[in-house]
Amino acid sequence: MEHKTISNFEELTDLIPSFDQRGMDLGIERIKKALQLMGNPCSEIPAIQIAGTNGKGSIASFIQSCLKAARIKSGTTTSPHLVSWCERIRIDDNLISLQEFRQILLSLRPLLKVHQLTPFELVMAVAFEYFAKHNVQLLVLEVGLGGRLDATTAHPLRPVIAMGSIGLDHCDHLGATIKDIAQEKAAVITSGCKVISAAQHPDVTQVLKDTAEKHNAQIQWVPPIPQSWELGISGDIQRKNAAVAKGALQSLGKLGWELDEPLIRKGLALANWPGRLQRTNWNGFPVVIDGAHNPHAAKELAKERSKWAQEEIGVHWVLGIQRHKQAPEMLRYLIKPQDIAWVIPIPNHDSWSQVQLSNACPELTSQLLQANQVEQVFSKIQKKGRWPTPPPVVAGSLYLIGDTFKRKILNNTIP
Repeated sequence: MEHKTISNFEELTDLIPSFDQRGMDLGIERIKKALQLMGNPCSEIPAIQIAGTNGKGSIASFIQSCLKAARIKSGTTTSPHLVSWCERIRIDDNLISLQEFRQILLSLRPLLKVHQLTPFELVMAVAFEYFAKHNVQLLVLEVGLGGRLDATTAHPLRPVIAMGSIGLDHCDHLGATIKDIAQEKAAVITSGCKVISAAQHPDVTQVLKDTAEKHNAQIQWVPPIPQSWELGISGDIQRKNAAVAKGALQSLGKLGWELDEPLIRKGLALANWPGRLQRTNWNGFPVVIDGAHNPHAAKELAKERSKWAQEEIGVHWVLGIQRHKQAPEMLRYLIKPQDIAWVIPIPNHDSWSQVQLSNACPELTSQLLQANQVEQVFSKIQKKGRWPTPPPVVAGSLYLIGDTFKRKILNNTIP
């Protein structure tokens, strides 16, 4: 199969250093100083900040869709991207153009270079400049990692905090326990803000309550959206994410925007977020893709799997998992006795191998196979004569899913 070569112009790799090259370097002082020199763009525009471990992108998508339905001009930042850096910056549901992304990066380059911004901080600087230029009314800022030291937290006006589910992930940066991680994420709570959250782990609940009390903030605990409501993103976990989005949107009343329930219902139904329990295809054969990349997300994916027709026959998993992730715990949630899991490397990322996972999960050794690429697995499955039901599932990393889209292995439905 012939694949298109992506140029440096398209990738922006000539202007944005790779994460491997720059490394993880949390902190908000660099971006604060850079924004100050830029004239603090967007500093007076209120933001809904979205924190948590899982579901942040879905919550952002639900909120953005509803704001568009309400004709409130919003600027949204999300991460990571699947194919293009431009996915990370949107006005309403329109991506920033590659040309304008480059123009802003080039114009800010001398200033930003002085402060040695990380790739994520570079994107946030571009986003604030872009949103200010286009006069957005409201910001929707998805936290990249943690919260206390995240670049989105440098924004001074965050009256509404939408809190996704908090679980174990990025333990090497955020702490070894769920309480440690919750404290890093709860640090986004500011004086007098409104926090919206669905049910959380008891340790997380206590941290959120204590932090809110300390800052005189209000927490609203929301139940899942009813099954009678149509959602544009698949999966039962999205009922919690949609409920958080709904609560955040209804909290905008104190800022002068009243969104009624019919409008929110319409927006939630129109939301779209690729790579999350998405049905696509390879050469016309059905495939499911999901960006689950930590134990909590794997557990939710396993719950969804239990509802699939003929799942008891076994599922073919195609898993690419970054080496710093808790892959053994993920596998123990996902792999049932009749399943087969093909372990593949994620291009340009240090990944778990079949041998490493076999050593970590000896009870699963006979079910773990090694392959080099997603399409290699699909070819092997196809040669057996009958495409499986349920369809094969590609999971473990959004970077893996993005690679299949970029190389056009799977259909790319990014809006």
